[in-house]
Amino acid sequence: MHATLPLLEHTDFPQIKRNTLDTLQVNLGYLCNQRCLHCHVNAGPTRKEMMSPENVSLIVDVVRNTGIKVLDLTGGAPEMHQEFRELVTRVRELGVRVIDRCNLTILSEPGYEYLANFLQEQQVEVIASLPCYTADNVDQQRGDGVFQRSIDGLKQLNKLGYGQPDSALILNLVYNPLGATLPPAQAALEARFKRELWEHFGVVFNHLFTITNMPIQRFGSTLISRGEFASYMALLKSHFSAKNLNEVMCRNMVSVDWQGWLYDCDFNQQLGLSLPGNKRLHLKDLLSTSINGNDIRIADHCYGCTAGSGSSCGGSLQKEATT
Repeated sequence: MHATLPLLEHTDFPQIKRNTLDTLQVNLGYLCNQRCLHCHVNAGPTRKEMMSPENVSLIVDVVRNTGIKVLDLTGGAPEMHQEFRELVTRVRELGVRVIDRCNLTILSEPGYEYLANFLQEQQVEVIASLPCYTADNVDQQRGDGVFQRSIDGLKQLNKLGYGQPDSALILNLVYNPLGATLPPAQAALEARFKRELWEHFGVVFNHLFTITNMPIQRFGSTLISRGEFASYMALLKSHFSAKNLNEVMCRNMVSVDWQGWLYDCDFNQQLGLSLPGNKRLHLKDLLSTSINGNDIRIADHCYGCTAGSGSSCGGSLQKEATT
């Protein structure tokens, strides 16, 4: 796989600083039941990197003692971590909002039949990845049969109340473009997804998040192989919008890797770009050290979060009304 950091680390991206930390985004490990082309963490069924029980327990201590309001769990497939259920249960007991970034097919994997009911019982917010509302596009990006299994997973969640009107069970979807393009306008695409999924499959959900593909890891390597890396970076830079700088997710969250090390975002984590400073900070350091107001580590991939309508783990940074 081609390294992308040498092409990204020299940058003219504006320097930005942190606000108040309120979100802990934790990568529980790279093990996943899928292997997707766009995946910026290069996750898959053969990955062995998983967070230790000691660091999982430390997550609870940090949430309890630092005023964290949101625990955002990602992977790989975070549900494949053997302590996923215990972690979610303990954090929910603290009254903290928990997000599970779910690939949907995990719901039908042997041994995970319990999962949907568990998420419902714990009132976990589900952010589910579905790059398109047609089978051909999804299976092209994620593998044969993934679309139908994803639809089955959505129907299972709908039956439990997820995404239903007047339900407190939140089900949001994530869209990534198939190739080296910016996502379309989020509001219009959300409306189309809702129409298509309801009319053809009887599926409902709350919101659609459009996320720009980052030129790192598997996707970045593919761009290099195809000779498209430079043109994609030019696209991101030519669509830079300064008004997105105040809304980027790194201002209020910190990303934690499977070993407990801290990064300004999940993308910096995959590039190995630690928090700025002379000392590399670990999850345990949050119990004694504030990172509020600190500089954010930047590189050229940051243009991916600020191009066009902006991009974050919560979708577009410039919200428009859905019509």
